[in-house]
Amino acid sequence: MLELKTWHWIHKWASLISTLFLLMLCITGLPLIFMHEIDHALGNTVEAPVLHTVSERVNVDEIVVDAQQRRPDDAMQFLVGDPDAPDLWHLRLGKEITSPDASAFYTYDARTGEFLTEYPLNEGVMNLVLRLHLDMYAGLPGTLFLGAMGVMLVLSLISGTVLYGPFMKKLKFGTVRRTKTSQLKWLDLHNLLGIATLVWLFIVGGTGFINTLATPIFSLWQSNGLAEMTAPYKDQKSLQEFPSTNKAVATALSVMPDAKLSFMAYPGNDFASPHHFVAFMQGNTPLTSKLLTPILIDAETGEFVDKREMPWYVSTLMLSQPLHFGNYGGMPLKILWAILDAIAVIVLLSGLFLWYKARNVSFEAWLAKIQGDKERFSIEQTL
Repeated sequence: MLELKTWHWIHKWASLISTLFLLMLCITGLPLIFMHEIDHALGNTVEAPVLHTVSERVNVDEIVVDAQQRRPDDAMQFLVGDPDAPDLWHLRLGKEITSPDASAFYTYDARTGEFLTEYPLNEGVMNLVLRLHLDMYAGLPGTLFLGAMGVMLVLSLISGTVLYGPFMKKLKFGTVRRTKTSQLKWLDLHNLLGIATLVWLFIVGGTGFINTLATPIFSLWQSNGLAEMTAPYKDQKSLQEFPSTNKAVATALSVMPDAKLSFMAYPGNDFASPHHFVAFMQGNTPLTSKLLTPILIDAETGEFVDKREMPWYVSTLMLSQPLHFGNYGGMPLKILWAILDAIAVIVLLSGLFLWYKARNVSFEAWLAKIQGDKERFSIEQTL
């Protein structure tokens, strides 16, 4: 069992190491909670037009042809669906089929095939906010570094919870000593807000850490699950012509008629194989709508080949991503997430203030002061 002094040391240094980065994550995370709404208000995303006479859906191949004509030198990477906007199709293109970054992201009306908009990639305030939150413009090393800051947050929360016990020995829960010094007032407020948001901070910190492992997690699945699905076809001849997207979509929906297409990777993409589409399907229940089921489709014939469940580590990632930004309960949960995010900023700033004020005070004197033991505080200060 660690001594209280050791827990205090862990709390202080875990907090100091991570606070500035956590502040950045909280500040950038606030607008990202409402990213969909902000994008829509800025005109970056659109809704499907209201139609009263069209009921059938257009052949997806017509949409693909239009996208290829707009960027003839680029490769089709993904067809993307949206369960919240079933009348829209999105196409992601890249300079190469395996390029990690998109060169264009087009939105089409799924009923008429009409081109609606092109999402502005790598520009605008929201892109800046997103990149800072994801990797600080440092790529995978930046993402993993922020994951380490998430670990520091968890250590800070655990140690802070341990220290909260001695702090509460002589105080009622929720007490803020406003008539005392500003340091004690902010200490009471820091501890009250910290313990009140403890569960939320654990959820956001834990899911944030898991999200930083997205690239390694999917790389592991590609090396194991996807490689196993496509292994029997590794010696198959290359495709002679561009495959039919429409056939692949129809096959995926026939295999899982109660599911919706989240996205489909084109042959040659890192999420597919040189000979197959891989359609990633979402279920229609609150839980399965956050999970993905990959379906392997022969690119030449459009026929179903294989279907597998995602391993637990991919499913954990899929469940953590929407939870991190409060995307499980609609606007009410997003508002709650935003309020808790703002409170977390206060906790972090008050922690910095308290460290600055007590940086030259011994642990024993600090503990005596917060417990209101004036005599012991005076003695400790003279030692």
